[in-house]
Amino acid sequence: MIDVVSILKALADDNRFRIINLLLSHDLCVGALAGHLNVSKAAVSQHLKVLRKAGLVRGEKRGYWTHYSVNKSAIHQIAEDLIKRTHQASDFRVVCHRSIQDEINKSDMEGREFGMCKECCQQPDRLKGKPGECTPEQIKDCHGDEKDHPCIPKKEQK
Repeated sequence: MIDVVSILKALADDNRFRIINLLLSHDLCVGALAGHLNVSKAAVSQHLKVLRKAGLVRGEKRGYWTHYSVNKSAIHQIAEDLIKRTHQASDFRVVCHRSIQDEINKSDMEGREFGMCKECCQQPDRLKGKPGECTPEQIKDCHGDEKDHPCIPKKEQK
């Protein structure tokens, strides 16, 4: 199992990302990487340490120098994991936040916690459109009573 967070953190640095790009085309030593990136050998070594710890690169000793290459299987695994997560993500268009009532002043919403409908948001086919547009039948079906409809602010309820 890959550690998604450590890999993404390792790739988040511009120089480390550039190192990965260089190593995707050639195996290079610290000196060559430093020359291509215009940074010190010490800085490249520190970046390589982070990339090695994340499992993104590996070194192979060749004579006096260590040449680095990308662990392509780790790159493929992280890509597959991210793709899998996007397919598992819920469709946020069907979430009914009670806080979204046309154009509420955003400053009024800060620090407030809002609930969500329990039934109608998880079963969007029961809704007419926006949660505030529920028919009395839908409200009764979802919540049992119009008075307690969680999508409608208290001041609008009958």
